[in-house]
Amino acid sequence: MKFRADEIASVIQKEIETYQSQVDVREVGRVLEVGDGIARVYGLSGVMSGEMVEFPGGIIGLAFNLEENSVGIIILGDYLKINEGDEVKSLGRLLSVPVGEAVIGRVVDPLGNPLDGKGPIVTSETRPVEFNAPGVAGRQPVCEPMQTGLKAIDAMTPVGRGQRELIIGDRKTGKTAIAIDTIVNQRETGVKCFYVAVGQKDAAVAGVVEQLRKYGAMDYTTVIVSGASTPAPLQYLGPYTGTAMAEYFTYKGGHALIIYDDLSKQAQAYRQLSLLMRRPPGREAYPGDVFYCHSRLLERSAKLSNELGGGSLTSLPIIETLEGEVSAYIPTNVISITDGQIYLQPDLFFAGQRPAMNAGISVSRVGGAAQVKAMKKVAGGLRLALAAFRELEAFAQLGTELDPDTQSRLDRGYRMVELLKQGQYQPMHVTDQVLSIYAGTRGHLDKVPVADVAAWEKAFLQFMRDQKNEIWKKITEKQDLDIDKATDRNPELEAAIAEFKPQYEARRKKEQVTVTV
Repeated sequence: MKFRADEIASVIQKEIETYQSQVDVREVGRVLEVGDGIARVYGLSGVMSGEMVEFPGGIIGLAFNLEENSVGIIILGDYLKINEGDEVKSLGRLLSVPVGEAVIGRVVDPLGNPLDGKGPIVTSETRPVEFNAPGVAGRQPVCEPMQTGLKAIDAMTPVGRGQRELIIGDRKTGKTAIAIDTIVNQRETGVKCFYVAVGQKDAAVAGVVEQLRKYGAMDYTTVIVSGASTPAPLQYLGPYTGTAMAEYFTYKGGHALIIYDDLSKQAQAYRQLSLLMRRPPGREAYPGDVFYCHSRLLERSAKLSNELGGGSLTSLPIIETLEGEVSAYIPTNVISITDGQIYLQPDLFFAGQRPAMNAGISVSRVGGAAQVKAMKKVAGGLRLALAAFRELEAFAQLGTELDPDTQSRLDRGYRMVELLKQGQYQPMHVTDQVLSIYAGTRGHLDKVPVADVAAWEKAFLQFMRDQKNEIWKKITEKQDLDIDKATDRNPELEAAIAEFKPQYEARRKKEQVTVTV
């Protein structure tokens, strides 16, 4: 019997290939020390920064510090179950989370595991938590409005799709309220919303979820929770997870909105991790790369070019200040990364102005490009007028006698402040906002008592919808308002307001008579 050498060679080669496929050639290391959510591992010499590693019991870690003799790993699970000497395997891939329609309407943790008791998230699609932001060529200018439904913001610091607008202020000044109202206002726009709660009390997050459910907003919203009781690694990771889930829709040509509530807590978690990893501390004990931590997160928000599908990711990061200290390290970092800020002032909040926005410091660097034409025409000088009113109000408190012109400006300012007040969970249609602000800026409220401004506005908007619906529809469809340059007024609206005023006065007198009787 003859043996053919080529047959023997092919059999041996096949055996070798099969044998190699069964051998686990991944790198293995050993835990040197573990504690406070981090582990030092010896032996993973080829591991990449940000690569996933696996501890016994299926606990996942993330390579964070690549040092000469060891690797610093942040543990994304219960670190108390890991012991010194345990074996660690590198998995050869970056951390990914589930994405797609399956995550909409769900409450998840920063690893994409469900927290709402509605069963597993069934999806075959995943996306890396860390992803390169689009370059300059991959973007286009922000030109499409992202309506918040809040008169003060849409008129003075408008937000556009693809913009990053910072909400900044002390604790308990209504920062989260603005974010939630914005989500509620996206009900019929097709925008997918993502709310990332970092370092918040679980009870507070449960309250937010309940309100979103009550107003029908959970149908298009995902809540990512890394609460106050969550280990620092997961608090650090939460905003990146939310961004990865939102980016899925952005790169499909859709529009997404993400709220980071709040990034000052994420910075504190990152500081904790960095100090445990012995990274050198800098200003306020934060490591120098905390700026990069926030910039690579926020730069992922963009209006994509038409070649990439024209989708957008809009972000509203929230930063909490201490005693209004906007010049602290983290606030100044995030202010310099974002496209504007909405500054909420405690004394305005406690005086009953909601939202408590300081018109002088708040700014949108996108500006009128993110407004419909009608709003741009009626609210053009409103921000400067309100800022001037605040200065005038402070001057008037000195008790100086004022000339009639200054007094009239003060009186109108008081009425505009009252007009811009808005309750929570009451976002307004942009046409209603335009009508309200037109009436205020053109002096139609000057004779109305300040206490009656809200009632006048409500009655006026009802009148426009019921009796002048053709004007309301015309503004909604055109998203524009014809203003006579000579008079700075719209003839149709002037006629409608002239018709409304006697009706309102008659009804008000009737109500007063009824109350007296």
